[in-house]
This record gives sequence, C-alpha cells and structure tokens, in this order.
Amino acid sequence: MTPAPAVAWIGLGAIGTPMARAAALAGHPVTAFDLNPAARDAVADVAVPAASAREAVRGADVVVVMVATPAQLESVLHGEGGIASELTAQTTLLVMSTVGPAAIEQTVASLEGITAHVVDAPVSGGAARAAQGDLLVMVGGAEEDVTTVRPLLDALASNAPVVGPRPGDGQRFKVVNQLLCGVHIAAAGEALALADAMGLDLGQVHEVLGTGAAASFMFGDRGQRMVDGAFDDVRSALTIFVKDMGLVAEAAAEVSQDVPLAASAQEVYQRGSALGWDRRDDSIVYKVLRGETD
Repeated sequence: MTPAPAVAWIGLGAIGTPMARAAALAGHPVTAFDLNPAARDAVADVAVPAASAREAVRGADVVVVMVATPAQLESVLHGEGGIASELTAQTTLLVMSTVGPAAIEQTVASLEGITAHVVDAPVSGGAARAAQGDLLVMVGGAEEDVTTVRPLLDALASNAPVVGPRPGDGQRFKVVNQLLCGVHIAAAGEALALADAMGLDLGQVHEVLGTGAAASFMFGDRGQRMVDGAFDDVRSALTIFVKDMGLVAEAAAEVSQDVPLAASAQEVYQRGSALGWDRRDDSIVYKVLRGETD
C-alpha cells in the first residue's frame, strides 16, 4: 500500500484548523504552521506544529495553503520567510484559499522553474462541515496533479469535483459561489430588516418563511443569527465577504459582465466594514440595513 504523502499545512484559521485536523485524523502526516502560536497548539494533538512556514514545508510532498487573501498567499510564497525556496520540482502546491483566479495565475507564473504542480481547490461549507470532512471543494488543475492530491481532497470533502483543467478554474467556480452566498446573506438581512420595520415578529417570520419557496441555506443559517442578534458569535467574519465580493467584482469586470445584485450586496458589506464591524459575524448586515451604527 502506498504511504500517504507528507503534507505541510500553512494557515490555521477558522476553516483551516478543522481542515488540518480532518486531514490528520484521516491518516495523512501533517506538519502545520500559522503565525498564531495558539492556532499551532490547537492541532498539536494530531499534527506536528512547525516553528516556521519553511520548516513545515521542508520535505513535504503536498503543501496546502489556506490563508485569507491574495496578499497573504503572495507573502507565504515569496515574502520574508516565504516557502518558495523550499519547494522542489516534485512538490505539489494545493491552494485551498479563496483568492480569485488572477492570484492563482500569478502564483503559477511566479513558480515557473520551481514547480509546475499547482492545484487550485477553494472550499465551501463552513467550519462545522470542515471538521467532519464534509466540504465542497472546487478543483482546478492538471489530471496528474489532481490525482496526487485526491486522497487528501477525499479526506476533506464529501464532494470535490474537478471543474477545469487549469489552476484558476476552481477560483472561477468559487467566485460564482460567493456571488450567490453574498447576495443571499444580504437578501436575508434586507428581508428581516423590512419585517422588523413593519413591526413583525422576526422569529415567526424566520420560522414561517423558512418553510416555503423563499427558504435558502443562508436565510436559515444567517437569518437565525440575525433573529438572535448573535453578531459576536463569529462563525464567518464580515471581512471575508468584503474581500470575496471584491473578487466577484474583479472577475466580472475582467469579462465585462454586469452583476448589479452583487454590486448592491458588496456595498452593504463595505458599509459594515466602514462601521468597524469587519471582525463581527457577517450576519451583522442586518444591522447595517436597519441603519444601526453600534
């Protein structure tokens, strides 16, 4: 039986931590790094914490990067202490962050002459599903490279379809996913804000409409947090959709596609960010739409 490839895991945030744990618990040898020592400690029972990103990557067959932004991806690879110097022609880089197609294309170009094995595999599903290995992963990459990382993908996801042969194709799918999610959250906030303004019982509105044609995952999930006012129980920070709706706008502009609903939703997230709510739960768009400022 072929041994599982050695995995370096860079990025132990809200989704990265349960993903890294799921990979390790599935039998993959994982060495993990995050700038936050507490995050490294959180996986120390199942993975080997590394003192630096370079240390984590040294000798790894597959390097997973799960950071938040394109700038962070660039920094991990080529910034101070960047891992590019530790990659070899045999290393497969598996980028699971949501960073947009342009960032992936820039990554591939920047690694020319270092490694040609790059797989683009952004995820959807949230922390609870990540812990269960139940994510949706949208995979873009060459068949040979996807085959290399397939056992790891199968440990992390209940569904990991190949959506294109090029790194960047996964990001294109994820952009469409985030357009839908971002608009649905904003729509849930707007609907409940209107209900509140009309004096309706929000709990009843959420319960009743959640059983009909207006129901959606985001109305059920984020809508409940809006009803509860659970904006400091941060399961998905507002800053993620500030970033992701920006990626939607960037991708749409690249192909000259009008996205008016996404643009309206983006403006709502930006208003929340301007109020200093980046680190609060994204369901706080309800308060934005009610005109609250604190």
